[in-house]
Amino acid sequence: MQLDAFKNIGLDQPKLNALLTEHTKTTQPRLERLWSYYRNEMTPAGGLTRWAAWGPSGGSEGGRAYRLAQEAGLPPRCTGLTDDRAGNRREVVIENDIGWRVQSMIDFLLGKPVRIESTARDAALRDIITRVLDRVWERSGGIALLQDMALLGHVYGYVDLLARVGDGLAKRGAAPAGKSNLDRALDAADDIRIEVIAPSRGVAMLNAGDYREIDAYVLRLADAATNSSAALPADAPREQLEIISRDAWQMFENGELTGERPMPAPGVLPVVHIQNIAQPFEYEGQSEVEPLIPLQDELNTRLSDRAQRVTFQSFRMYLAKGIDGFDKGPVGPGAVWSTDNTDASITTFGGDADSPSETTHIREIRDAFDKISTVPPIASGVVQAKIGNLSSANALRITLMGVLSKTARKQVTYGGGISRVCHIVLAALDHAGVLAIPAADRGVRLTWPDPLPEDPRDQAAAAEAKVRLGVSLERVRDELGYEPTDSGVSG
Repeated sequence: MQLDAFKNIGLDQPKLNALLTEHTKTTQPRLERLWSYYRNEMTPAGGLTRWAAWGPSGGSEGGRAYRLAQEAGLPPRCTGLTDDRAGNRREVVIENDIGWRVQSMIDFLLGKPVRIESTARDAALRDIITRVLDRVWERSGGIALLQDMALLGHVYGYVDLLARVGDGLAKRGAAPAGKSNLDRALDAADDIRIEVIAPSRGVAMLNAGDYREIDAYVLRLADAATNSSAALPADAPREQLEIISRDAWQMFENGELTGERPMPAPGVLPVVHIQNIAQPFEYEGQSEVEPLIPLQDELNTRLSDRAQRVTFQSFRMYLAKGIDGFDKGPVGPGAVWSTDNTDASITTFGGDADSPSETTHIREIRDAFDKISTVPPIASGVVQAKIGNLSSANALRITLMGVLSKTARKQVTYGGGISRVCHIVLAALDHAGVLAIPAADRGVRLTWPDPLPEDPRDQAAAAEAKVRLGVSLERVRDELGYEPTDSGVSG
């Protein structure tokens, strides 16, 4: 593999192989475990290879014909067979507390669209930049793209965004200026895409002197073993790589250079790294899934143990001595057995019994989930008596103080990543000659919506107060979510 374009940053074949090997053997297995605990995917059991193979009796082991990913964390006594002679598998109960808590965090962070506004000094340029950025983000996926970004970041602890610029952007900049600046910029926005790169596909080569700086980025387009030989069987796995630095963007397939792309802006790496929650001196951020895995395993273990106990104790069983034919007749109301054996007896046992220690332990596990994740059940709409009387918005905010505080921290990390991507997009437009944007005018301001429902009357009162303080009507209108085309709304 010829890596001459990346020699200035010290990327050669041995270095590349070391990065890919480390990613395959160490990083990817850890990421797969995090995703499996979030997703808790259902797969066929009993040797079945597809869901259509299910029969009336389920899998070949009997019982349920599926297995869940979180069963990997259960002890052998829960996942093994209850009786080798009967071949019956013990009941397993999986309650995916991780999944709904992660989804609730994303709803608080990006349940509503984020408004991106330019901070350029010139009002006309500011309006053009705002509309162009809105066009780029919407054509890249809009709020769905941002939610995908947040999901990957929450699960893995970090996520990367890639600004991909098409070949047509340079041609638009070189074309005669027959349109207004706004029309040219909006047309050029169609050649720019923002992509979310999952950590399972992206490999960063960090600067030796600063872990926060990425010298090169390798995008693995196909998961396969690295093989630089051109003589490969027809069915051999093919490794496709994109290698990106500040000065070069090249594509390789099995070590052969297959294409190059123009750089959006010379000297600017078009990749933005976002930590879910910042960790000092670490490239990776804090995952929301990782600290919850031990609790999830403990909860699933106790729920499975309780299911086993209930199975054995919820039905009354009878031990009959000295009564002929007891096992042949029905057991129910009105049934009569008779015997001449004076030593005959019928003993009942079983029936569900209270287990206070078990109930307390499961409740304490759930409380620990609330503390570590900062997401109480009320965040998903489950109202419990212990939350008190939520008679006002302030009381609700106090109840959700933990998740709101964590959301504010994430607005800093994710917001910083969104702002840096916008800076790359604007630098690309300036470099292509589409729109002259000085570096000082490439900043943006993000307006995050309130994650909690608001009373329209309170919103109107706050808007009136802002107008009295001198805030522009246009800004107030934007904060309320109105567009200039809405009936009766004017700037």
